[in-house]
Amino acid sequence: MTLAAPTRLEITASTLSVKDLVGFASGAIIAHPMRSVLTSLGVVIGVAAVVMMTSIGLGAQKQVTSTIGALGSNLIIVRPGLPRGAGGQVVRQAAGGGITLTEADATAIKMGVDNVTAAAPVVNGQAQLSSDNANWSTRIEGVTPDYLTARDDSLTQGRMIEDREARTGDKKIILGKTVVDNLFPNEDPIGKRVRVDATPFEVIGVLASKGQSGLGQDQDDRAIAPIAAVRSRIVGRFVKGNSVQTVYVKAASAEDMTTVQEDLTNMLRDRHRIRDGQDDDFNVQNMASILEATKATTQTFTILLAAVAGVSLVVGGVGIMNIMLVAVTERTREIGLRMALGARRSDVLYQFALEAVSLSLFGGLIGLAIGVLGALAAAQLGNWPTAIPSWAAPLSVGFSVLVGLVFGAYPSWRAAQLDPIEALRRE
Repeated sequence: MTLAAPTRLEITASTLSVKDLVGFASGAIIAHPMRSVLTSLGVVIGVAAVVMMTSIGLGAQKQVTSTIGALGSNLIIVRPGLPRGAGGQVVRQAAGGGITLTEADATAIKMGVDNVTAAAPVVNGQAQLSSDNANWSTRIEGVTPDYLTARDDSLTQGRMIEDREARTGDKKIILGKTVVDNLFPNEDPIGKRVRVDATPFEVIGVLASKGQSGLGQDQDDRAIAPIAAVRSRIVGRFVKGNSVQTVYVKAASAEDMTTVQEDLTNMLRDRHRIRDGQDDDFNVQNMASILEATKATTQTFTILLAAVAGVSLVVGGVGIMNIMLVAVTERTREIGLRMALGARRSDVLYQFALEAVSLSLFGGLIGLAIGVLGALAAAQLGNWPTAIPSWAAPLSVGFSVLVGLVFGAYPSWRAAQLDPIEALRRE
C-alpha cells in the first residue's frame, strides 16, 4: 500500500496550529495585563538586582586595581615602624624623631638584594608653589633618580633629577601636569622659576599625566625635587638627618616579588640589629599581594551579593507557578472546550508552558534594562568605573527562560492532564 503525500491543506493546518498556540498564549497574557505585570515583577526585580550587584562589585574591583596599579608595577613599599631603644623596647618619640629608615637603607637594598631594579627613598610634604602670575598648593616629594623607574613614571618634557643634584640638594623641580596648567597656562615651563614656599627652584621637567586614581585623587597634582633640597627646605622639622619616609622598591618581575620582600626584610633586620623574636621597626607592603587579596575579597563580595539577589529570581519563579495554577483553575472550561474541538494534550501543555516562559522572559528583559541603567547611575554617583559584565544580557535571557520552564512545568502538566468531559462540566 502506497502512502499518499501530505496535501497543501494538511501542511497549512499544521503550520497554523503553531501560530494558534502563540496566539492563544499571547492573548491570555494581554487579556490580563495587570496580572501579567505582577506575575513578572519578581523576575524583573531578581534580574535587575543580579545585574546591578555584579556590576557594582566589578566596578569596585576595577577601582581598586586602578588605584594600586597607579603606584607602579612589581612594587614593594617600605615604611618606617616604631623605633627601638638599646634594650629592644619600643620607644615613642615626638613627630619626626622616630623615623627608622634612611637613604643608606635604600642604597643597601638596591646593592645587596637580588632582582631589585630600583630602590627610591622619598620624603614628602605639602608646599605652596608660586610663579610670577599664579600660585598653587600641591604635594611635593623629595626623590632620587630611581624614583621614575620605581613608580613607572615618565617625563613629557625636560629631564630627570641627576644623582649629584639629589645628594647636594640643588634647587631643581619637576612639575605634574595640573601644577603646570595652574602656574604656567599656555607656556613652556622648562627653565622657568617657581618659589616653593619662599625658596626659588628651577623647573627642569614635566611629569607625564596619570589622570585620576580609582579613588578620585588627581595624580598630576604633585611635584618632585631633589631629596636633600626637600628635606632641608620643606620638611626639615619632620624628617631629621638622612631619614626617609618611604622607600619604593621595584622588583625585576612579578615572580620575584615574594623573594625580594623576604630578602630585603632580612637585610633591614640585620642593619637595624633586630633580634629574633622582636618585631620589625619597619613595615613592608607587597602591592601584588594586596591586589590579589583585594580582588579575592571583592569577588567573594560580588558573588555573595549576586547570590542574595538571585533569591529574588526563585521567588519570582514561585510567583509565576502560583499564578499559572490559578489560571488553570480559571480556564478549566476553556481547556475542556479546546480538547473537545480536537486540541491535543500536548497543545495545551505547550500553550501554558509558552505563557510561563513569555511572562518570565518579559520580566527578564525589563529587569536587564533596569539593572543596566541602575549600574550606570550608581557608577556615576559613586565616581567609580562602569563595569557591566558582557554575560549580563545572555545570562539574564537564559535564566529567565529557565525560570519560566521550571516553574511553569507543573501548571502546564496539570492543565494537559484535565479530563475534557469533567472540564466542560466545571462551572
